[in-house]
Amino acid sequence: MKNIFPLMLLLCCLAALFSSCERRFTSRQTVDFNSGWAFHLGDVENGQMPDYDDADWRRLNVPHDWSIEGEFSKDHPATPGGGALPGGIGWYRKTFALPSDAARLVFIDFDGVYMNSSVWINGHLLGHRPYGYISFRYELTPYLNYGATNVLAVRVDNSQQPNSRWYSGSGIYRNVRLVKTSTMHVDHWGTFVTAPAVSDSLAALRVRTMIVNAADKVRAIRL
Repeated sequence: MKNIFPLMLLLCCLAALFSSCERRFTSRQTVDFNSGWAFHLGDVENGQMPDYDDADWRRLNVPHDWSIEGEFSKDHPATPGGGALPGGIGWYRKTFALPSDAARLVFIDFDGVYMNSSVWINGHLLGHRPYGYISFRYELTPYLNYGATNVLAVRVDNSQQPNSRWYSGSGIYRNVRLVKTSTMHVDHWGTFVTAPAVSDSLAALRVRTMIVNAADKVRAIRL
């Protein structure tokens, strides 16, 4: 047990070091994007378009699960094994503005959406995420209207029931974040720490970090 403390101390120091490096050369900013969503239960046409009128949609914050708001019934397609609650299709929309900053990249991070989600920014399809038990990220940078209104739209399809051996819920059921980085930054999930050799007296740690340079020229960095 006494050998664990130095290892934990070293890991904490490494975490502080990488945090310091991140602030110094990427100035990464993370914005909580959980509040101020509009929600509609059911499918709609053109819900991804910026000029779609969502004035009568429900206003809420995520994480959100629309299934738990429904009525229990053994006759729901999810069956009692899936929680006996309704699934279906739901839409989320969020309107926001960003100041112009040509030196930054902008990403949207979803920690979890159940299930089969599609995401658009200003009417541009960013991608589809099948199933729902994994986090995912899209880059928004090329499609943003800086200094003007932007609309992020998410369609969630949990209508194919049953699809789980337990209660899954439906919707954006985990946190959402807007992430801004410089064109030179540590890649998403780009730091790996392993311990290739461990003994009773010491441990060797190997740290690998992937750096992304999205600029149009070669740049030198120092960690």
